[in-house]
Amino acid sequence: MNKSLRTPLIAGNWKMNKTPAEAAALISELKPMVAECSSSTILLCVPFVDIDAAQKAACGSNINIGAENVHFADHGAYTGEISASMLTEMGVKYVIVGHSERRQYFGETDETVNLRARAALDAGMKPIICVGETLTQRDQGITAETVSLQTKIALSGVPAEQMKNVVIAYEPVWAIGTGRTATTAQAQEVCALIRDVIRGLYSGDIADAAVILYGGSMNAANAADLLAEPDVDGGLIGGASLKPIDFTVIAKAAEA
Repeated sequence: MNKSLRTPLIAGNWKMNKTPAEAAALISELKPMVAECSSSTILLCVPFVDIDAAQKAACGSNINIGAENVHFADHGAYTGEISASMLTEMGVKYVIVGHSERRQYFGETDETVNLRARAALDAGMKPIICVGETLTQRDQGITAETVSLQTKIALSGVPAEQMKNVVIAYEPVWAIGTGRTATTAQAQEVCALIRDVIRGLYSGDIADAAVILYGGSMNAANAADLLAEPDVDGGLIGGASLKPIDFTVIAKAAEA
């Protein structure tokens, strides 16, 4: 597997943290620390209310600003939701879709994840589609079946020509916010599985070019080992993305 075909992506997921002022302050601190990360894409996905402030703070730097969610309808009676056209008019190019917390707390399903991903793609954004198994599913030995099914449904109706804009993030639900992390072998195994699913749905060339992230508690201590795996092309970073020093260590590990 030739990783040189893919540009590493280090994406922070701030979740429900930071006011606009706090976001601007954190990014101002982070900018000079990651300025030399030139061979990877640096991305911060922030709460909707922070996007404008974050973009202004990141202006002129190599930090991209993305969103944490998008609705599948372009407009309508969906109180509290944000459409793809709203995001793209703000200049947003990346959006997280189907994070396990959205699935767990807000009723996201494999089918609505697919609709959101397709809406993002049709609007010209790059969705980071999250897939992953619970602890019960891993203990039952159905990780492969679960992740394969989630990936297949998420990509249903996505044409081959749009796959260059799709990012898949493997986030074992049992490793998010728990301090537990999949071993490098476990992360590699499932990321390779996802690549094989893409190969079966599309082609070898599309699979080889697909960017696949690991999203289960990647941190400053384990990032280098995880990112050294042949099918791990970056990370979807939670808590560590709120700590400029830790996030910088991860970003620099992707440069190695």
